[in-house]
Amino acid sequence: MDFGKNTPQRPGGLKQCFVSALLYCTGEMQQLHTHMQDKFFPLQLVEGCLRGISRVILLNNPLSGALILAALLLESPWQALLGMLGLLASTFTAIILGQDCEEVSSGLYGFNGMLVALLMGVFSSAGDWYLWLLLPVCLGGAATTFLSSSLAPVLDRWDLPPPGAPESTNHTQLHVPQLLQGVMLGVGQIFACGTVGPSLLILVAVFLFSPILAVYALLGSGISTIAGLSMSVQHSFLYSGLSGFNGALGCMVVGVFYILSWRTHLLSIANALLSAYTDIALSNLLGVLGLPASSWAATLTGTLVLLLTGKNLKEYRIPTGKVTSPEQNLHSHKQWSAANTNATDV
Repeated sequence: MDFGKNTPQRPGGLKQCFVSALLYCTGEMQQLHTHMQDKFFPLQLVEGCLRGISRVILLNNPLSGALILAALLLESPWQALLGMLGLLASTFTAIILGQDCEEVSSGLYGFNGMLVALLMGVFSSAGDWYLWLLLPVCLGGAATTFLSSSLAPVLDRWDLPPPGAPESTNHTQLHVPQLLQGVMLGVGQIFACGTVGPSLLILVAVFLFSPILAVYALLGSGISTIAGLSMSVQHSFLYSGLSGFNGALGCMVVGVFYILSWRTHLLSIANALLSAYTDIALSNLLGVLGLPASSWAATLTGTLVLLLTGKNLKEYRIPTGKVTSPEQNLHSHKQWSAANTNATDV
């Protein structure tokens, strides 16, 4: 009789197990982080490095980091090697300097090193597998830790996170399918990935951490592409996603550091536009000197957005030390609001 009673419950049990496993892998995977605290150092290092990879795109999920690493390997094994070397150099420098263990294990000292290493690989004229490039990559990765450590006391006062790092007209007809593909590639170009497969993997990695951020990434890239169209940016930049990634980052910054509301949603759209137009201006300015604009536009506008002091926005601003996924931030805000309402009623 017991077997008969248990049999109908199996599908529900399997469904519950699947949902539990899915929830375990989403967000910040805090249970895994807690579980790794007493494990061997190499295992902790792997988790911290994977979190550091995901931090490049404002995430904090080791599984997302693994997907992004897979995307980099698919796009260019050489770029993946440079990125990991820069990340390890900055992480080990933080350990040697005695930085906070929790911050190191959360990847906060790894992502800048990876960004610098990727940029070195992209703009190197020596091509792939020029092994002499490994030396400046290591030095550059280590230097980011010194820089972020030095700036931390200053930035903490304003509650800011550590810093990261053409022809004028078009004469060809706009190709809409390529333009739409360019919107998705804009997410991949954050990691210098300009093909569909790796860009999809990166988008899945973002979705795994936060579906809201995945929507914001595509929204920001789309807005930035439209801004590029309005300024007659070269079509090749629109199709390759190079016009979209600053807007994607600009939009995601608001999604990460502000609680979701209609006001902050409008702010995210405005910041995506501002990032896009700033990127166009910087590209024209630095292009004269032969220098890349990279993600300076998103960094600059994102910093300005975080410094806003308006009363209607300040209440939605999340302190840097308490930032998590947008879904968790929204849930915590609702709980806090409900508790305040109950206290007022009493």
